[in-house]
Amino acid sequence: MKQAIVARADIGMSEGKLAAQVAHASLSAYEDAERKARTAWKGEGQKKVVLKATGESDLFELADAAEREGLPHAIIRDAGHTQLEPGTVTALAVGPADDDLVDRVTGDCSLY
Repeated sequence: MKQAIVARADIGMSEGKLAAQVAHASLSAYEDAERKARTAWKGEGQKKVVLKATGESDLFELADAAEREGLPHAIIRDAGHTQLEPGTVTALAVGPADDDLVDRVTGDCSLY
C-alpha cells in the first residue's frame, strides 16, 4: 500500500509551502479512502512518495486517471493566504491503495 502525492513544480512554492500542500493532499485523499484501505495503509507504515507535475493540467489528467481506476484521490486548491492566489491548484494525492494501482496512475511522474 502507498500514496503518491504529485505537486506542481512550476509555481515556485517555498519548501514550507510545498510541505503544507503535500500534507493537505495526503490527508484529503486518506479521508476519501475506504476504511479497509486506511487501516491497511496505517498498519504498513503509511508509505508515501512525492512526485512532480509541470502544471495544473497534469494534475487534472492524473486525477481523471485515478477516478477511472476507482482510486481515492484529492486535488488541493490553495486558500491564498500567503504565497499563491486563492484557488491555485497545487497538488494531487492518489491512494492509499495497492502499489501497483497507484503506479498505474503516477508511475510516469518524476520524484520531486
